[in-house]
Amino acid sequence: MEGQVEEPTGDGRRVSRRSLLIAGASGLGVAGLAAGTATGVVPFNQALQRALGVASSTPVTQLGSMRVERVYSVARGREVNLVFLLPSKKPPRGLPMSLLLHGLHGSARSAAPTGLLKQLGSDVARKAVPAYGYVAVDGGDNYWHRVHPGDDPMAMLMDEVPQWLRERGFGGKDGQPFACTGVSMGGFGALLYGRLRAERHQPPAAIAAISPALLTSWQTMAKRHIFTGINDWTALDPLRHLDALNGIPTAVYCGTEDAFITGVREYISTAHPAVAYTAKGKHSDKFFRTTVPSVVQFVGKHLPRGA
Repeated sequence: MEGQVEEPTGDGRRVSRRSLLIAGASGLGVAGLAAGTATGVVPFNQALQRALGVASSTPVTQLGSMRVERVYSVARGREVNLVFLLPSKKPPRGLPMSLLLHGLHGSARSAAPTGLLKQLGSDVARKAVPAYGYVAVDGGDNYWHRVHPGDDPMAMLMDEVPQWLRERGFGGKDGQPFACTGVSMGGFGALLYGRLRAERHQPPAAIAAISPALLTSWQTMAKRHIFTGINDWTALDPLRHLDALNGIPTAVYCGTEDAFITGVREYISTAHPAVAYTAKGKHSDKFFRTTVPSVVQFVGKHLPRGA
C-alpha cells in the first residue's frame, strides 16, 4: 500500500491506493474497504467494524460533550466563539487538544463534520484512541491569515489559543494544541498552521485536512477576493511549500467531484502524505462525514508520548 499511484476501480473511477487506510485498517477487510473507496462510504457490518476497531459491541451512553464560550481576541480585535468538543463531560485535566478549523462562511460552531463529536466520544470511551479533544474558534472568511489590519486569525491560533487552553486546564502546561484538523478553507489553514508551527520549531504531531481549498491558478483564487495579490497567495499556498510538513504525519481527504480535487491530487502526488484518500463525492458534508472515523483515529494515534 505504499506510493501514491491511483488505480481504476473497474468503472472508470480512480482512487489512491492509500485510500485503503481509511478507517485505520491494516490489511483487514480489504474487500469491504475497496468497495468503500469507490463510493466514499465504508460499508462495514458490525462484526467487521469491531475487527477493525471502529465500532463497539458495548453501547456507549456518553458520546462526547460540547462547550461554547465567548472570548475576546486581541489578534482579531473582536469577541469570538471558543468551542470545545470533548470526549466526555468530565475530561481529565491537561486533555490534549487538536485545533479544528472551519471553512469559508463557517464558524466555530459549524466547524465539525457531522458525527465528529459522537465518533470521538465513542472511540475514547472504548479506548480505541487515547483521550483527546478538539477546539474550534471563529476565524472569519480570510483563509486563516491577515487580510485586513487588526484582524489576524493565524496570530490568534498561534499565540492566543494556547493561552485560552492553558487557562482552562487543556493541552498540558503550555496549552499548545498537539494537532490541527480543518475542513475546506480550514484544510488550507491546517496545512498553513503546520508549516508556521514547524518554522517556530514547534511542529504539531499531526495534520488532517478534509477537502482542503487548494486551487492551482491565481486567476481562480483571485475571484474569491481573499488575498491582497498573487504574492500574498503564493507566500501562503501549501502547493508552493510542499516540503513544509516533512516529518509531520499528514492526512488528506477529498471527493473526486470536488472543485479542489485537482489541487489535492497535486498535493498528494508531490507531498506524499501519510494518508491520501480520494473517493466519489462532492464538496459537502455528505462526503466530509465519511472521513470522520479515519480522522478521529489518525489524529488520536499521533498523541505525543506522555500526553
